[in-house]
Amino acid sequence: MGFSKDNLTGFILALLSSGFIGASFIIKKKGLKRAAAASGVRAGVGGYAYLLEPLWWTGMITMIVGEIANFIAYAFAPAVLVTPLGALSIIVSAVLAHFILKERLHSLGILGCVMCIAGSMVIVIHAPQERPITSVQEIWQKATQISFLLYVASVIVLVSVLVFHFSPRYGHSNVLIFTGICSLMGSLSVMSVKALGTSLKLTFEGNNQLVYPETWFFMLVVLTCVITQMNYLNKVQEGLVLQVQHTGLARAKTTKQKRDFTQEQDFRPDVPVLSIQVGSNSH
Repeated sequence: MGFSKDNLTGFILALLSSGFIGASFIIKKKGLKRAAAASGVRAGVGGYAYLLEPLWWTGMITMIVGEIANFIAYAFAPAVLVTPLGALSIIVSAVLAHFILKERLHSLGILGCVMCIAGSMVIVIHAPQERPITSVQEIWQKATQISFLLYVASVIVLVSVLVFHFSPRYGHSNVLIFTGICSLMGSLSVMSVKALGTSLKLTFEGNNQLVYPETWFFMLVVLTCVITQMNYLNKVQEGLVLQVQHTGLARAKTTKQKRDFTQEQDFRPDVPVLSIQVGSNSH
């Protein structure tokens, strides 16, 4: 596959995004620890003292910069290329956690980092050429297919069960509850981010997509997913670094993407779309 200019742009932006996001988790975690020490109430048990902590906001701004780069990357490159590159944020987090947070990176963690790099390289080498999109309504047509609607419905049901049943009972003792919520919501945000990014790109090129209600609907979904993820991400982050969450998120995303992108004209179905991601400590 030829690496197009748009794919290259998305690739570079995704790498920058991983660097900023990976660093932001460490900064935010230090902020969470400092806020918990000052207030005596951890974010994991409902505390919000971190909102008054400048270090946490520094991490948040760093994350926002990374997410903006990630958002723009989705407008240029296929999601099946951009999403796995997010695994590189695991490596940034793991290395910084080892030196800054003194969280020792064991041999399995090092192996996990190597596998992240290997998986990302496979995805980059075999990333499909994306079919040109001329309107947000094309993405809407894909998003309203029965198979995807069934996936969305199943995610909403699972998230509701996790939030209202398991989270109050087991959320503070089982990391999979909060990470599951973040990962499932993240899988829904991918298509919305892709749609919104593409809409803005087309609008800036002179093809106004803001007149379509679908654009605003995708924006609402993005905001809903981001707010939900940030809430539960802070609960997770205080106890773990976020490799666990990213792995679950990537698996949920690629479950959806595998169906989406096998429909692309230039995709090679014999090439795997999953990168293996194993992390130590937390994302």
